[in-house]
Amino acid sequence: MKYMMLTYLDENAWAALGEDGQRRVMAECGPHLQKLLKEGKFLAGAPLFPTSTATTLRLQGARRTVTDGPFAETREQLGGYGLIEAADLDDAIAVAGGFLNPSFPTSIEIRPVVDLPDAPSH
Repeated sequence: MKYMMLTYLDENAWAALGEDGQRRVMAECGPHLQKLLKEGKFLAGAPLFPTSTATTLRLQGARRTVTDGPFAETREQLGGYGLIEAADLDDAIAVAGGFLNPSFPTSIEIRPVVDLPDAPSH
């Protein structure tokens, strides 16, 4: 089953690390990521640009509206995503747990992905 991992973090704290600090934190996940790639469990993923680059699209009645910025103001912001293959929720939790890092606090939301029978697969 496929699971989506949504990684949330404090953007200001992330920016305060600077490029070198960000690279160091990302590199600490490298061995776990390489293991998952070899096992065929990591299907896709990437960090996201800051919420200041976000655009939100809504439909209000019959009219489409476009707003700069994220949908909601929160203490943590969506910082990245990962699509994984896992046997079950326990396996998905184990996979996601390998991305938690004591050097930089994040939270990871894990959700099963609905398999749409008519959707093209990659």
